[in-house]
Amino acid sequence: MNVSKLRARLSPGDRTPRSGVGRRSVLTGMASAAVLGPLAVAGASPAAASTAGPTGGGGERPLVIGHRGASGYRPEHTLASYELAARMGADYMECDLVSTKDGELVCRHEPEIGGTTDVARHPEFANRKTAKTIDGTRYEGWFTEDFTLAELRTLRAVERIPDIRPRNRIYDGRYPIPTFTELIELRKRLSAELHREIGIYPEIKHSTYFAGLGKAIEPRFVATLNRAGLNRRGAPVFVQSFETKNLRELRKQLKLPLVQLTDATGAPADLVAAGDKRTWADLTTAAGLKEISTYADAVGPNKDQVIARNPDVSLGAVTPLVRDAHAAGLIVHPYTFRNENSFLPANLRSPGAESEYGDVFAEYRAFLATGIDGVFSDNPDTALAAVTGR
Repeated sequence: MNVSKLRARLSPGDRTPRSGVGRRSVLTGMASAAVLGPLAVAGASPAAASTAGPTGGGGERPLVIGHRGASGYRPEHTLASYELAARMGADYMECDLVSTKDGELVCRHEPEIGGTTDVARHPEFANRKTAKTIDGTRYEGWFTEDFTLAELRTLRAVERIPDIRPRNRIYDGRYPIPTFTELIELRKRLSAELHREIGIYPEIKHSTYFAGLGKAIEPRFVATLNRAGLNRRGAPVFVQSFETKNLRELRKQLKLPLVQLTDATGAPADLVAAGDKRTWADLTTAAGLKEISTYADAVGPNKDQVIARNPDVSLGAVTPLVRDAHAAGLIVHPYTFRNENSFLPANLRSPGAESEYGDVFAEYRAFLATGIDGVFSDNPDTALAAVTGR
């Protein structure tokens, strides 16, 4: 099935996963859209979601996925960040899930929390500081698996990249670490309040690592979705992972679309642990993407895998990834779009500091032209303006 036909079949009301390419071809129409009221956000312009259904042909548009919420404006992975993303018009709120000592699932980018919470200011936890190796990378700090949920509740979130997002520092210390259940409850409340279905886009972090600690994330994850009534066809949920084995297992347990995340360098941690020599480069060839389509419905590539960077870090040539993924029946949601110079191609940066905004709309135009089906963005209002042409 060619891409235009694949997209033409989508509509907000057609949300039932099917087998094969047909099953995957409905996924880009999973979020409904509505017009939002004005937003009073410092540094952000008002945004409204398109009244056309998200993504693809027939007047539909690519999905906007609020990456860690609206993390360009609030400390990431807080309920405040997630809520702001929804109010800005994001179709989905993206969260990363890690485990606590007592097996609860909380929303943090990594198990190491020294850079995203005020744990260093808590003398009662000074002796918890340690060093660990996770998926081949050594980290020093404090780790969620060494804290009970009750202990984590005494901490507060802080801005992860304060030099690039100094304005976000005014919110340091205001927000607790949320649980996955709390995000699900927020989704339900905001969907009712905003009169549109808002989705969640959870990522299972470091599956092999947590399983090795006896704290596998997947059983609690599936049980939480079941209790919330979200493990069903048509539920507004995408499930993502950088590993492959857990997605293959989840395919047997979930009725939801699965997303294989990929990166520009390296290899999946579970393949490395198993002695499998395949890399991300191997998995994102035409043949590799066909293999992914046997257990996943979408691919979430690093942006550099969609449009390469030149040696001078300017935007380079379009790769075959989107074309090959669509040919395999996969939809494509690249990550991560951010407004600051620090994250933009060199030729799109504005004069001034790394924290200044550059020509991010030019970047969006280039990527949207490749036919992508959605975007992960730290700035959902900007992403929405880009995908709707407003």
